[in-house]
Amino acid sequence: MNTKSVKQSVVDSYGKLAKSTQNGLFSKLFACCDPTDNTNQVGEIIGYSKEELKAVPEGSNLGVGCGNPSALAKIKKGQTVVDLGSGAGFDAFLVSPIVGVNGKVIGVDLSEDMLSLATKNAKKGNYSNVEFIKGDIEDLPIDDTIADHVISNCVINLSLNKRDVYKEAFRVLKKGGKLSVSDIVLKKELPEFIKNSLAGHIACVSGAEKLETYLQYVEQAGFKNIKIETKANFPLELMLTDPQVMEIAKEMDFNLNSEEAKDIASRVISISISANKEL
Repeated sequence: MNTKSVKQSVVDSYGKLAKSTQNGLFSKLFACCDPTDNTNQVGEIIGYSKEELKAVPEGSNLGVGCGNPSALAKIKKGQTVVDLGSGAGFDAFLVSPIVGVNGKVIGVDLSEDMLSLATKNAKKGNYSNVEFIKGDIEDLPIDDTIADHVISNCVINLSLNKRDVYKEAFRVLKKGGKLSVSDIVLKKELPEFIKNSLAGHIACVSGAEKLETYLQYVEQAGFKNIKIETKANFPLELMLTDPQVMEIAKEMDFNLNSEEAKDIASRVISISISANKEL
């Protein structure tokens, strides 16, 4: 797969999800970690509290995350936070009251439709300290050293150039700034038919890399004190209900209830990591 085709497919798929949400047709066209139609249930599974899930505008939680990066960040009032792949704004809106009126949250996304939905949600919830901008997380349209924190939720795995993503995150952070990311990685390599599938890539499966390789990208970007905060097996039931994985199975005439499917699920884990840019 080439970077351009993957990137366009991701943008198109997220755009469809955003449009379906704005039209009241939240059809779950795809999901990274979405076991049911109940996005709040998914949110609780991946680490959000009931209070957090109730605090954001309807339509901002799309159930496509795999962790709660804002919970790791120890964000303070007056700080600037950059959210990579901000989607409909869910994590940005959770961070907004933490940084307060003197702080700022900058959400970056490549999908025009997602940006439109996030902006609409921001107006709905009166989030005056949140801004959403169009940009590629591999080449951020943000000045050097302006952020106190960089967060991201199940997005970096979609990039074929993860090393560039982490270099950019490092660049925009101030000295002493912190990185808090939730993402999908592999314990073992996936079968080739999944690794080469665009549908699998959009579903946060085929774009995932080995944990050791992933952590190298973070370290090579310059980050220190890299810590795996949480690590959990990717539940088989989440994979079984992911529409994109179902599409792959149908294309490949693959039995998702087989022992082979269980083996594939056992290779995928969700992690939350933290790191910092030294003073």
